[in-house]
Amino acid sequence: MLDRPSDTASGVSFWLARHGRSAAAARRLLRTFLAATPGGGDFDWEADLLLSELVANAVTHARVPPGPLIRIRFGLEFGRLRIEVHDGSAVVPHAREVDRLDESGRGMHLVGALAEAWGVGPRADGPGKVVWATLAPRTDRHAPDSPSTTDGRDG
Repeated sequence: MLDRPSDTASGVSFWLARHGRSAAAARRLLRTFLAATPGGGDFDWEADLLLSELVANAVTHARVPPGPLIRIRFGLEFGRLRIEVHDGSAVVPHAREVDRLDESGRGMHLVGALAEAWGVGPRADGPGKVVWATLAPRTDRHAPDSPSTTDGRDG
């Protein structure tokens, strides 16, 4: 991990080694960012999980040149948390079919279930792609329907 973040107009970014421990480092950086950002307390474990899955996907699948680094970026935009992971691979991630006994392959399903939106685009600063996801603050997310307090009988 490089020590100094690159400040952007609406967030911060960091370069990390493409390594199995990078997801944990990314989560620490995200928590630090959210703790220091007004409104950052409105994001919970879902933000950690989204970032972890996107970083793990880049670490696992972006094993092509150029460079052994990935870039993470997060910021609050219009009250939404935007998480980005940049890597040097042009291969676009997708949610693949998995059997219930498969030990891996569910990452993009989790991203799709947790994120308000997610997508993939080309990197502006070099070859490869950026995978992004947005998350609504806790107060804007729909809570599951609460159980009925009646027994279902009339009157």
